[in-house]
Amino acid sequence: MIVLIILAALLAVMGVVILIGKGDNLIAGYNTASKKEKARSNIKRLRILVGGLLLVLALMTPLMLGKETMAAVWSFVGITFVLCILVVILANTWAMKK
Repeated sequence: MIVLIILAALLAVMGVVILIGKGDNLIAGYNTASKKEKARSNIKRLRILVGGLLLVLALMTPLMLGKETMAAVWSFVGITFVLCILVVILANTWAMKK
């Protein structure tokens, strides 16, 4: 129970840090990209995607409290997987400069 609360708080803090523009190095792949690759990305849109995902996951995590059934765990994992795939697709389309 305490682990889920700590995880939710950590996700929320990381999401806010990315959304305010101070956590670009927390975005996987962006911190190791070359200057040319970084120039192709719209960092504001990428921040919205990644920060938003982290905040949604932070809000979803406490919903797992008291639900130790495997069905609840697998539904959480499935929703998280779908959200991550959606963010990856949008990061490679919507968050790129034209």
